Amino acid sequence: MSAATRIIAIEGLSAATAAIAKEAGIPNGSLFTYFETKADLLNQLYVELKTEMAAAALERLPLASDIHTQMRHMWFHSLRWATSYPEKRRTLAHLAVSEDITPDSRQKGHQTMVGIAKLLEQSRQNGPMHDVPLALVAALMSAMADATIDFMTQDPAHADKHATAAFDAMWRMLT
Repeated sequence: MSAATRIIAIEGLSAATAAIAKEAGIPNGSLFTYFETKADLLNQLYVELKTEMAAAALERLPLASDIHTQMRHMWFHSLRWATSYPEKRRTLAHLAVSEDITPDSRQKGHQTMVGIAKLLEQSRQNGPMHDVPLALVAALMSAMADATIDFMTQDPAHADKHATAAFDAMWRMLT
């Protein structure tokens, strides 16, 4: 999976399975011992990366704290994961738009985000976004995160400032 992540991050979804196998240090045919098709590999990788990202975002979530503190914690942890693992972020972005990702895999990926969705739901409860579909709110948050991550990686000296400014903007949007 690490080899697939590295190769897809560099070459995109058109990466050859031979390149992935070579990166993994195994014969090309051996790859198909683990995955029946390239699409199977992509689907498993998608679910694994979504699971890892969600787990990182919610790691050590301060459940006894108020919703603002919990959302801030989730925001900063998710940004930290994305900036710490740029290849995984880039690969996940490729996979998210792939036609090879099955509805079942998308559903599994969605399930990994249930904890984040609950935080979003609580955050917007009394705010201007309370009647907006949760999927739209999540998409807006994701777009803000992507823009923030880009600024953080381009200007690492001010990464915390960018992350804080974006969180504050998102919080005002929600509440």
